[in-house]
Amino acid sequence: MKTNENRLVKMAVQGKPANPIRYTEFEMDSHGQGHSLPSVGGITYNVKVGDTVFGWRGDHIESGVSVILDEEKRSSKQNMAFGFLPCVGNEARVISGDAKGAKGVVVGQHGGVEHLMIDFDDAALESLTYEDKILVQCYGQGLQIADAPDVFVYNLDPKLLKLWGVTIAAGGVLEVPVTMKVPAAIMGSGLGHPDPGTGDYDITTQDPKVVKRLGLERLCFGDFVAITDADNTYGRHYYEGAITIGIVSHADSFLSGHGPGVSTLLSSRNGKIRPKLSKHANLGRILGIGRYRR
Repeated sequence: MKTNENRLVKMAVQGKPANPIRYTEFEMDSHGQGHSLPSVGGITYNVKVGDTVFGWRGDHIESGVSVILDEEKRSSKQNMAFGFLPCVGNEARVISGDAKGAKGVVVGQHGGVEHLMIDFDDAALESLTYEDKILVQCYGQGLQIADAPDVFVYNLDPKLLKLWGVTIAAGGVLEVPVTMKVPAAIMGSGLGHPDPGTGDYDITTQDPKVVKRLGLERLCFGDFVAITDADNTYGRHYYEGAITIGIVSHADSFLSGHGPGVSTLLSSRNGKIRPKLSKHANLGRILGIGRYRR
């Protein structure tokens, strides 16, 4: 597969583990009941790529280490660059503290809180503190696939594109392994955001009948999924015939209009992506990280 990989800019960003956030004493679910539970941020020891996104006693839980540049200025231009430049599959490295030298992998983004999620092994997780510094070698934004010009690429390390099993069919159609297809009709929070190069948007899971019918209960952190009739080329919106491929980046939510988050990787407004169902289409399986760490 011919790409412009040799013309991409590779640069570093540096952040630190993001402290957990508590928004209020109780958050209201879609049934009007209040919950007081863990939420976003933190060094999370027991939630990893490959785990289910359902059933956790928490809301919008992020796997591994949530990382940010500036917790006080989440909307600053520098913080926005920190959320944009790293791509899924990029290498991260701890550069201070007891975990110095430990290497991890970028596994997703979370909009709103502007977190970058990074997978580390258990030894690194046990040694990390909130004072430590993490450097990410950012590489991938601006990636183009020569024989699939109608497919837009965001947030994707070129090495991961090669390992994923993506192929090109006649007519410039990209065939992409995914664990499942999700209709655009059930996408929620994050819909309409103008920047597919940052953050995510959520699969709404408030209707249990829909969850069961679509098999959404099988969703795991790191799954590649296809969103049908969804255009993410210049922002996130409904567009009949479009296809977007993303990675599941955060857990389910009890909040109305929320659910498992999906970060954008590939999108074609004119349907030049053909999803291929595969139970192996998970970042953890491909890279040997998270629950699949070798």
